[in-house]
Amino acid sequence: MSSLEEPLGLDKLPSMSTVNRIQRFSSGACRPRNDDMGMGNCWIEGRTCSLSNSCCEDYEEYSKGAYPWRRNSRDVLGDFPNQRTLSSGRNHVVYGSACDSSYFEGQLCNSNSRDNHIGDMRNKFFKGIPKFVKIVEVGPRDGLQNEKSIVPTSVKVELIRRLVSSGLPVVEATSFVSPKWVPQLADAKDVMDGVCGVEGARLPVLTPNLKGFEAAIAAGAKEVAVFASASESFSKSNINCSIEESLSRYRAVTHAAKELSIPVRGYVSCVVGCPVEGPITPLKVAYVAKELYEMGCFEISLADTIGVGTPGTVVPMLEAVMDVVPVEKLAVHFHDTYGQSLPNILISLQMGISTLDSSVAGLGGCPYAKGASGNVATEDVVYMLHGLGVKTNVDLAKLLLAGDFIGKHLGRPSGSKTAVALSRVASFSS
Repeated sequence: MSSLEEPLGLDKLPSMSTVNRIQRFSSGACRPRNDDMGMGNCWIEGRTCSLSNSCCEDYEEYSKGAYPWRRNSRDVLGDFPNQRTLSSGRNHVVYGSACDSSYFEGQLCNSNSRDNHIGDMRNKFFKGIPKFVKIVEVGPRDGLQNEKSIVPTSVKVELIRRLVSSGLPVVEATSFVSPKWVPQLADAKDVMDGVCGVEGARLPVLTPNLKGFEAAIAAGAKEVAVFASASESFSKSNINCSIEESLSRYRAVTHAAKELSIPVRGYVSCVVGCPVEGPITPLKVAYVAKELYEMGCFEISLADTIGVGTPGTVVPMLEAVMDVVPVEKLAVHFHDTYGQSLPNILISLQMGISTLDSSVAGLGGCPYAKGASGNVATEDVVYMLHGLGVKTNVDLAKLLLAGDFIGKHLGRPSGSKTAVALSRVASFSS
């Protein structure tokens, strides 16, 4: 694998001074702010400034071992033997053309102090990120249910086999819903027959009610999922009942599942916004998640169904849910309508979430939410996680082949930016 194909590891990530909050940075302001005061004895250790009053790259990018194409600090500073410094309290700014070597030796060039400072920031930023993340692949169900054309059963079965072969531990196979409402998944029983011999992964199915649950069990399902909404309007348009009515249905499902020792996963849709109601308050999400958890769902997946979430709206939602459901029982499910899925996933990881939903090649959407684009691509999630040093047990090369397989059948390029980028690299190299 060439260096262009390799994700950046922890030791190659740019430094960040802010850990617990998302902050805005101004590229045109170099003067120190209150949060800059906590960056250490030398403000210049956090960022370097020029006479144009614009902020340059983080100094860590030029420190030892940061990037293969980095500029050495001696190259940056050593060529200006007469450079001077301007000191104001704890904040020191380099300016002019003079350099006080004793200053740099005692302050900026103190490698131990600098390394400790960088290490502290890195530890603060990555301390919440789990070492292993479980990925729940939802492409065969949540992805294909939104396709205009009917995907043949044989293609669905082959896709599932390829996804399992890539190392994904959970692959959502299909949904036992009314063919009238979701004709794309009318072959649910046939799909289950086709994957009955597949081993190495859990293959849950979605069941909207007790009738669907019974059909799923008859077809050989070993795990099921139910889905409620945090939006009253979306609940009525999606499953034709109120939130309370849906919860009553799922209590019947979880009760029946418990008698058969069948695990039940719970989904909460519209956790940030609804196509009808607009923004959803975190307390509504927390209420539905708590109800699903208390009725017996072993895991609760929080879904930004229309993809309007940002880290600024995801954090308070997660905080509210974590007050009533243990963090180890939570998963996140982001759609990428506004390109915010990866930032949302990163902030979720920092808050302790260790289970992520995603869809191969970015397949998906929502038939009941106009404008909602596909799920975050599994390839992009795996690439980012591996770059963070997080284990997934997923073989990215095999995953890319699975995405290419379904993309060719659907007659369109992959929705994964990683897949597109690596294909270009491969074409350029050949």
